[in-house]
Amino acid sequence: MADYEVLTANDDFEGPRAWCHVMYGLHALSALGGLLTSATIVGAFVTGWPSLLAVVINYATRRRVVASWLESHWRWQLRTFWFAVLWAAVALMLFFSFLGIPLAVAVIVGTGLWVLYRVARGWLVLLDRRAIA
Repeated sequence: MADYEVLTANDDFEGPRAWCHVMYGLHALSALGGLLTSATIVGAFVTGWPSLLAVVINYATRRRVVASWLESHWRWQLRTFWFAVLWAAVALMLFFSFLGIPLAVAVIVGTGLWVLYRVARGWLVLLDRRAIA
């Protein structure tokens, strides 16, 4: 598996790489919605329609990128989403105990920052046409 995509003279913005940009854009839109509204970043990321649509696209198109450098981006996006769901569930359980409320807020803030990092880093690496570790 090569780290870089081989460019041709007719290289255009179509196919799986374009879908990957669309998915990063949808995830970024959800995260931005959480950043700019009263919702939390992780709350908007996990429950917002743009991220949910990106996950559906991811599962529907992932067979097209098996054994290519783009497969790492599909995996990166799915792991970001499902780990955000996991940490949101942990924060929700902590929130039900009075003493756990400050810890729940810390988990939500930390997960939100982590989501922003993962979306930004993944998209920047994709722009460089490299696989993501």
